[in-house]
Amino acid sequence: MVATWEKKEGNEGVLTFEVSTEEFEAGLDEAFKKVVKDVQLPGFRKGKIPRKIFENRFGVESLYQDAIDHVLPDAYMKAVEEAEIDPVDQPSIDVDEIERGKPLEFTATVTVKPEVELGEYKGIEVKDEEVEVTDEEVDAALEELQNEQAELILKEEGTIEDGDTVVIDFEGFLGDEPFEGGQAENHLLEIGSGQFIPGFEEKLVGKETGEHSIDITFPEEYHAEELAGKDATFKVTVHEMKEKEIPALDDEFAKDVDDDVETLDELKTKKKEELQAQKEQEVENVKREEIIETVTESASVDIPEAMIQSEVEQMTNEFEQRLQQQGMTMEMYTQFSGQTAEDIQKDMKEDAEKRVKTRLTLEAIFEAEDLEVSDEDVDAEFEKMAGMYNMDVEQIKGLLGGNIDAVKGDLSLEKTIQFLLDESKTV
Repeated sequence: MVATWEKKEGNEGVLTFEVSTEEFEAGLDEAFKKVVKDVQLPGFRKGKIPRKIFENRFGVESLYQDAIDHVLPDAYMKAVEEAEIDPVDQPSIDVDEIERGKPLEFTATVTVKPEVELGEYKGIEVKDEEVEVTDEEVDAALEELQNEQAELILKEEGTIEDGDTVVIDFEGFLGDEPFEGGQAENHLLEIGSGQFIPGFEEKLVGKETGEHSIDITFPEEYHAEELAGKDATFKVTVHEMKEKEIPALDDEFAKDVDDDVETLDELKTKKKEELQAQKEQEVENVKREEIIETVTESASVDIPEAMIQSEVEQMTNEFEQRLQQQGMTMEMYTQFSGQTAEDIQKDMKEDAEKRVKTRLTLEAIFEAEDLEVSDEDVDAEFEKMAGMYNMDVEQIKGLLGGNIDAVKGDLSLEKTIQFLLDESKTV
């Protein structure tokens, strides 16, 4: 392999490389095996034409493109490795010369990972904040646990109160005409949850089971433009009213919600320790974000558009996964929000650029400080992941498809951030 790299303006350069005569001939052999299967000539069975007759009939040139397709991917990767470059986009490759019996010569225009000009990244000043958990915060956490353990009990009498859950049918009208999306049957609604249009839940308070008419006005900035600011009437049938039955806060409750405690006092102590650890982690996260933002802003880098677009696509995939977890699709979201997929990606672009710059900056610091990720670091990370997902290490490795580089990449970023934290100054 002979490969040369010539850097041009910006993040582009020209990579020239060649495939030996022997490799090209092997590529022609593979190309013939591929195409002969579909070729028919009188006097020969399909796929059984001798090579010499094939080339006399169709010319060896008919095999060139398939031969190139066979040898090019491996040759390009070897050239990239030899030139020690880091491409970030698909290259534009031209064949300079192709002739049987001679090496194949290629010229590739390649966009590479940009160089980062680092600013100050050691001694970043961060605030150190003391945290303390109050009794009121512990009480609030226990109250939240009580609500999580509450049961819904059918109310046979009385009226709807804030916090109750109702089962309703409803249909919305603009004037006398029903509007699209304004109907549902046996819908479960917690009063005060804010799931419905402002005013709807509030006007159900005090109502009994049965049929009711509720007048509301849609917000001026409602996602469905045809309804924004409009007066509407909902015909509502309340089938059931349910109220929460909250368990008593005692030792039995403590044992029910946590197998590791025997008394309410033990639960309070444990909850206080959890809240303390949570607050300390939040302070640590703020420090991390401040340091990362500071070192990223002080760095200079010309980011290729291809890297930004790739990050936008990654962010879009992450967004779609979050929607799926909520039982939605991108199509449903665009209908609900009034945005197109292109609008969503456009809104993501600025954040995508920041994410790319941050990653490039941290990678540059990792290299500048000669930091390393050891095999022991990787093994420890796999053990950690196995514990998190209750799987063994080999299962985790199998899910990653042997892609240890991705794990090493994440660990290198984490190691860089820890280095920056260690080098920071507390004020």
